[in-house]
Formats: sequence, structure tokens, C-alpha cells
Amino acid sequence: MKRDYLHPVNKNDSKNLSFQSSKVVLPIPIHHMSLYNKRGVSAQKEEVHEAIKGLDQGLFPHAFCKVYPDFISGDNAYINVMHADGAGTKSILAYLYWKETGDVSVWRGIAQDAVVMNLDDLLCIGVYDNIIFNSTIDRNKNLIPGEVLKEIIDGTSSLFSSLSDMGVKVHYLGGETADVGDVVRTVAVNGTMTARWPKSKLITNEKIKPGAVIVGLSSSGKAVYENEYNSGIGSNGLTSARHDMFSSYYANKYPESHDPSLSSDVVYIGKHQLTDKIEIEGYDVNAGKLVLSPTRTFAPIIKEILQDNFDAVLGLIHCSGGGQTKCLKYLPGPMKVIKDNLFDAPIVFNLIKEASGADDREMLQVFNMGCRMEIYTDENNISAMIAVAEKYGVEARVIGRVVESEKRSLEIHYGLDKHIFE
Repeated sequence: MKRDYLHPVNKNDSKNLSFQSSKVVLPIPIHHMSLYNKRGVSAQKEEVHEAIKGLDQGLFPHAFCKVYPDFISGDNAYINVMHADGAGTKSILAYLYWKETGDVSVWRGIAQDAVVMNLDDLLCIGVYDNIIFNSTIDRNKNLIPGEVLKEIIDGTSSLFSSLSDMGVKVHYLGGETADVGDVVRTVAVNGTMTARWPKSKLITNEKIKPGAVIVGLSSSGKAVYENEYNSGIGSNGLTSARHDMFSSYYANKYPESHDPSLSSDVVYIGKHQLTDKIEIEGYDVNAGKLVLSPTRTFAPIIKEILQDNFDAVLGLIHCSGGGQTKCLKYLPGPMKVIKDNLFDAPIVFNLIKEASGADDREMLQVFNMGCRMEIYTDENNISAMIAVAEKYGVEARVIGRVVESEKRSLEIHYGLDKHIFE
């Protein structure tokens, strides 16, 4: 089998490509599905997808974001896109950390999460400049004071300033801050991004085809535009990660940090305290900060690649909700994606796996596992893509390829197993 990716294949124990077993692992174990259901969350958002399946899929059904005609100006050469996302339940972890340590700066990370979960989705359709952002913050005023709101808003502005310095302009056009204590127990931080973009500069994923290779960008480490170590966690799977990792101490001291209707056997059932030290060479990190790492943006990298080598980008996938299985939703036809050279899982995911008892298959479906952005290209462009990422201090490698198949499918080689998803 050809694997000449111009990048050494990782041979360590966790990703040995000489498989002692090639079994197809069954879907998420029943007891873990039960944990998800008991906590009122879903790894794959099945009910959401069912509810919206009748909506207009936009001009390009396989594009990562819905793309619409230029309703604003009526120009057939342009499109409109509007995207909404947020920090999710990560804000509850920030609440706990702030209450326990007094460190109000953690809220700046939540501001970044809400922005990047929008921005990096837009990157996947080729949009990287002149974007409009509108924030929505819903809070319980009795628990979330003005100093927290200021930190979130200032953090948003500061992030946009940093992005502008790197040539990615996002315009902050205000938003809504609502005191809705009867609805929100602590705080919800969300946002909406809008752009008008030339149709000729869109990435629609329609060019993904057998023969393509996948350059993955690492979600962990310390990029040149980051101030501290990033665990790679992103903003997905935080409900389970929070409850599985952290102690019942938080359930008892901060009952407002969880749904009171939840069964006690799924609420803060872990062994860790937020301030537990985690050994990572060269960094001073605790368990709380590890799980609170702000979602890394790949905007500077993707912008440079699209500006200098647009035609070489066949597709872009942000491994957010759905983790490493996200690509299945956007393949433009029957074909198989094989991922057989993923990065070693950053320590945060190993801690979550240990705490939750989840198996590899479940982890791959929920978390990015250290690779949150996929660039689909051809073999001739591998070196150029990797060089751009590494210039910004982000590790990159070929993680897999696309091959012919009679149906859409995904094959992930992880540990000693081969996991098949359809």
C-alpha cells in the first residue's frame, strides 16, 4: 500500500500501522450512550439534524457552511453566509475556575471559543477576511457580574485585534447581552458571523476525490500567535469531559453549575480538582486550564494557503462536533476516507478517556483527538501546506487519503484497531 507522504509515518505503540487486529469495533457502548442521554447531550446531534433536514441546503450542499445567493446586493458573482455557534458548556467550567481561583481572565478564553467556533467553520468555505461578528451573551445577573461581562467583551475585541495584525479582519458590530436568570443558570456565550464573499474564491468540497491526500493541522502545542500551551480540546464534548473528569466537590459547592434534574450518578463523577497539576514538559498547567484551553484558530494558516495556493485546496473540514468522523457529512460522492497517521492524542484526551472509561471509537466520534483542521489536496502540494503551518508553530502532517469506494465511508486506524464509520 502506498504511503509515501513526504512525511515520516508515526510508528509508536498508539498508532502502529502493522495491525495485530483489524476488527471493526461496534458503535458507542450502550452504557456510554446512556451517560450522554442522562446528561441531556448528544455526541452526533441526531435530533438536531432530524429537525433541520427539511431546510434549504444552500447553493453547495457539500460545503462546510450553508452558502446562499447574494441577497444583500443581488450580485451573482458573490454569495452570502451567516453562521452561528458558541462556547457551549465550556462556560460552566470557566465559571467554576473563576469562583475557585478568582482568575477572571479565564473568561477571555470563553470569548475566543465563541469566536473561533464560528470563524474556523467559515474558513472551511474559504472565507477569511472582512467578516462581521455579532455576539450574544445570556447571563444570570445574580451570579455573573459586570466584571465577567467586561472580560468576555474585552477578550473578544483583543482577539479581533490580534487577528487583524495577521491579516484576518473581523469587524465587531456589537450584540445582545441579556439578563435571563430564569432561562440560563450561569452564562451562555454565543455569536454570529456574516460575510459576503466572491463565488470564485469558495471552497465547496466538490473537488474532493479519490487520490486526494489529507494534511492535518494539530490542535495542541503553542502556536506563534498563542500566549500559552494549548491542550487541543476545542469546544466540543465539554459536558461529558467536565462531569467525567472533575470531582463531586463541585456538584455540592456549585449546584448552579449543573442541571438539577440530572441523576447524581452522572454529575461530577471524576477524581480531579481544577487545580491539580498536570505534568507537561516545559509548561505549568493544571487540570482546569487544560480543559479550558481556548479553541485554537487556524485562520492565519488557512488564509495564507488560500491566498497563495487556492487551486490546490480541494476541500476543508473542521473536526468540531462529531470529532474525527466529521468529514463523512461533506464527501461529495461515494468514496472512502482512510486516516492511518493521526497525531498522538494530546494528554487532555487521554485524561478524559481514563476518567470516562470511553473506548477509542467513542473518543474519535466526540473529540478532535489532536487534529482539528483537515486540508484535502494532492501529493504535489503536501510540502507547501506543511511549511505554512510550521511557520506559525503548528505541527502538520499527512494524516490520510481518499480512495475509491462504492459508498461513503471512513476508516480510522487507531491503536491496534481499524474503526469503520458509514
